[in-house]
Amino acid sequence: MAEPLRFISFEGPEGSGKSTQAARLAARLRARGVSTVLTHEPGGTELGREVRRWLLHQGAAMSPEAEFLLYSADRAEHVRTVLEPALAAGSFVICDRFVDSSYAYQGYGRGLDLAWLRSVSDGILRGVRPSLTFLLDLPPERGLARLAGRDRLEGESLTFHRRVREGYRSLAQSEPERFVVLDAELPEDELEARIAREVISRWPSLSGF
Repeated sequence: MAEPLRFISFEGPEGSGKSTQAARLAARLRARGVSTVLTHEPGGTELGREVRRWLLHQGAAMSPEAEFLLYSADRAEHVRTVLEPALAAGSFVICDRFVDSSYAYQGYGRGLDLAWLRSVSDGILRGVRPSLTFLLDLPPERGLARLAGRDRLEGESLTFHRRVREGYRSLAQSEPERFVVLDAELPEDELEARIAREVISRWPSLSGF
């Protein structure tokens, strides 16, 4: 039986600790000699870094549609130049945010039509989708309190962030075979251990890592 595509994404609201856990998982895999690419969205490519500057700059005003299309441009470049080559080489790819972020933030948060978001995304993903997605869940009040500063999205209203959280929960409920929902308020070491156990269950060849 063929193993799943070696693509794992981390999702969650602001301040959930997903970047920390993505980095810990990548370090754990590399320590066992497993070829691993740790990347993120937006900003995982040279083009993406410029897009990220526009998307997250506090003073940048834009329509929800423009916001989504900028994320999509970043994602299209990311898929072609980072994800596809790494996966073709047999590496694990650990991605801090992927397309589910757009569905949660621009779909549920901004109110854009999910069918349209999925249609556009289908054209740029080229069949590249995570086999496993960890959703680090916590109330937005707790997550925002963890942040030292606020970028454009982090500075949105609490109501917006609550919609995003509910969006993530709905996405997870719709694909329980892909999503693993974890309490982001657990201690970091415990979260890391739970994540490692789940990864081993999907890729048994990694047993003991």
